[in-house]
Amino acid sequence: MPPQANCALPAGFQLDQYRIDRQLSLGGFSIVYLAHDELGTPVAIKEYLPNSLALRKDGEIEPQVSDEHLPAFRYGMKCFFEEGRSLAKLMHPNVVRVLNFFRANGTVYMVMQFERGRTLHDIIQKHRGTLKESFIRTVFVRMLNGLREVHAHKLLHLDIKPSNIYLRADGTPVLLDFGASRQTLMTDQPILKPMYTPGFASPEQYDRRDQLGPWSDVYSVGAALHACITGNAPPRADERVKQDTLRPVSKTHTDRYSAQLLGLVDWCLQLDPLARPQSVYALQKALVQKATATSEATPHTRWFTDLGSRLRAFIGRG
Repeated sequence: MPPQANCALPAGFQLDQYRIDRQLSLGGFSIVYLAHDELGTPVAIKEYLPNSLALRKDGEIEPQVSDEHLPAFRYGMKCFFEEGRSLAKLMHPNVVRVLNFFRANGTVYMVMQFERGRTLHDIIQKHRGTLKESFIRTVFVRMLNGLREVHAHKLLHLDIKPSNIYLRADGTPVLLDFGASRQTLMTDQPILKPMYTPGFASPEQYDRRDQLGPWSDVYSVGAALHACITGNAPPRADERVKQDTLRPVSKTHTDRYSAQLLGLVDWCLQLDPLARPQSVYALQKALVQKATATSEATPHTRWFTDLGSRLRAFIGRG
């Protein structure tokens, strides 16, 4: 049975101190709107509205939730609210800024700073398979500064993909949409269906949730890097566990990218969580190294040498 479709709030609707302009995106877990506050400042507002638990028909304001789904809906709403509270504490130029969060209309809303630019997904589609290595390294090193801040607050993103990496007009990346991070708040609660994006989600997000950690986001970063290089996401991790058909980019794209970068991508996409970089910092150290490693260098040796001033220049502290 296909999931039901929820109707968005109408244009011009007054939501607390914000006026809804239009819908920006619709997903299985939420709806995102463009709105303006009382001063006319544009904001993005994310509304908790999971398709599997609630239904809002055209012309209605409050979602309808059956008695059967009410406990799960309320638990998810609590997690969404707590997520907003946690993300509001993050003050980092490479993480979307949460300005406000509140309850209304029987659900919860998260107000975020509206960013102008385009997603990395859009750029990949336009330049499929032809992105320059210098561009890829610069975008991901800066984005990983933001992800390090997320992990420092004991949150996981769990939905990193090119469509959630936003490039401002000046080229600086912003990490968006922490919808999946709510799953880390109470992992012993089975009543919410896990949210993940096939191709970008780590294998442990499917059925080994007790193994989730920073290395899970590292897998997703590797999948996003893979998309930059090949133009496509890797095969689904759950299918790879059964029969791994993924061809290492270190064997398929040596004509365009350095062996060091390609080896790094393959390292991140290991199915065994312990075989990947165990922290974002370790991944950054590899990314900032210029492509000078020889083909004999291993990801665990050469990638971690001679970084010095480059690390200080590229990796933000704290």
